[in-house]
Amino acid sequence: MTDLEIAQKVKAKHIREIAKKLNIKEALLEYYGNQKAKLPLNLINEENSGKSNLILVTAITPTPPGEGKTTTSIGLSDGLNYIGKKSVVVLREPSLGPIFGIKGGAAGGGRSQVIPMVDINLHFTGDFHAITMANNLLAALIDNNIQSKDKNLGIDPRTVIWKRCMDMNDRALRNIVIGLGGKAGGVPRETGFNITAASEIMAILCLCENLENLQKMCGNIYIGDTFEGKAVYAKDLNAAGAMTLLLKDAIKPNLVQTLEGNPAIIHGGPFANIAQGTNSIIATKMGLSLADYVVTEAGFAADLGAEKFLNIKCRKAKLSPKAVVIVATIRALKYHGGKSLDSLTEEDINALEKGMPNLEKHIESIQSFGLPIVVSINAFKSDTEAEKDFIYAHCKKLGVSVALSYGWAEGGKGCIELAEKVVVAAKTCKTAFKPTYILEDSTLTKIEKICSIIYGANKVLLSDIANKQLKRFEDLGYGNLPICMAKTQKSLSDNEKLIGRPENFDIHIREIEIAAGAGFIIPIAGNMLRMPGLPVNPSSDNIKIDSDGIISGLL
Repeated sequence: MTDLEIAQKVKAKHIREIAKKLNIKEALLEYYGNQKAKLPLNLINEENSGKSNLILVTAITPTPPGEGKTTTSIGLSDGLNYIGKKSVVVLREPSLGPIFGIKGGAAGGGRSQVIPMVDINLHFTGDFHAITMANNLLAALIDNNIQSKDKNLGIDPRTVIWKRCMDMNDRALRNIVIGLGGKAGGVPRETGFNITAASEIMAILCLCENLENLQKMCGNIYIGDTFEGKAVYAKDLNAAGAMTLLLKDAIKPNLVQTLEGNPAIIHGGPFANIAQGTNSIIATKMGLSLADYVVTEAGFAADLGAEKFLNIKCRKAKLSPKAVVIVATIRALKYHGGKSLDSLTEEDINALEKGMPNLEKHIESIQSFGLPIVVSINAFKSDTEAEKDFIYAHCKKLGVSVALSYGWAEGGKGCIELAEKVVVAAKTCKTAFKPTYILEDSTLTKIEKICSIIYGANKVLLSDIANKQLKRFEDLGYGNLPICMAKTQKSLSDNEKLIGRPENFDIHIREIEIAAGAGFIIPIAGNMLRMPGLPVNPSSDNIKIDSDGIISGLL
């Protein structure tokens, strides 16, 4: 059966039954039907959250066959519950861009899924819509002020960096001209769209603490300069209050369930290649307040999601994982070893060995943070005993714990080995993580440390434009912010064709953006874009709904 067919055959519990497992009173639930509910922020207990075990799930560099990070996260949480631990999985919300593009949904797979799968993958509880509207309200206010004679701030249209957004892959909107059609159409200027997952509003939602903090962060968004060179912020347009109003429900985390009826909290959805790639601080702290174990994932590989999870999110939230799970598959490692896509199911120890350096680099990156590691091999039928034995032996040489995960086929029962090894690893963690850089480092030094320690690069090369932008942001007083790299997820380098563990490469920073409200600097490496495009054969080609409302083709 497909993932969708498996999900459709499971009889879901009423969400109040899931809430009971976390000792949440029914009166506190804000129902969105029988299987989804919003949770109030007062469920967060800072004292309790400090006693729980935060487990981060990351992965090796993504490959076309996929690695199964979300599937592993859900399976691990089910596995922890299976062995008697009180666990909740805390995930990001899927974006419609990948769902209708090439990657598919983000609700897990096989027997390790969160449900209602269709709702979660589509409009869910409307959080992405609210973020999109708050983003575009600010864009409308900016252009209205430029057009207006009254209360005009003197904004230089050429300096406006704030873009509109939408939750869809649409390359035609990357660079556009607005304000055409004469005076009634506004002032013509060049601008563009980002995908909603890359919006600073998404980043703010995922990094804020409460509504008051959210409003303050929205007000601190830098949008451009006046003709005199003075910085202009969203608060200068009196935008923050209305933007926060649009987000009043979106700030609340969403409670759903796994196929095995265990609790799952899903909230926020930034991509890790163009944003910070982690769910909200609010959702994570809520999970830590309600359960003994919280399993969460960070987007793409350890060089992107995990690095930002630790250096940005955990630094701000004052959190530290007790263990990190690095997900790999034998197929993906053989791909990194040079084996062709159409032959990955064939046994090939040589290709597997050649692909191991990619895993090794991600292990080294996590070790630089001083955290215990468990390698999770997401198992497939095509994996041979000889290949499994090789992985175990290799990880033993590296001094790293390893477990086979059968979550896709067996759910929590298939993740018992992984769950048990994660529990052991968490018990060995005695200290908080060590950041890659300190905030007092110069912006360039912080970028260089990420590129050398996490990516393995030689040098960082800034374009003339990037140098000018960097100077401008430092002149504005933002030199002490953390770094949120925008880089291809397909390689440790900024060249997606360099798979495995590239050596002797430099990182080229094309531009530098700022998210002053969210509180980080965004260096854009190589050809990275913050509005993806659709592939030649998008996933939407196969999605259908019949007259009875039965859906098919949703991955």
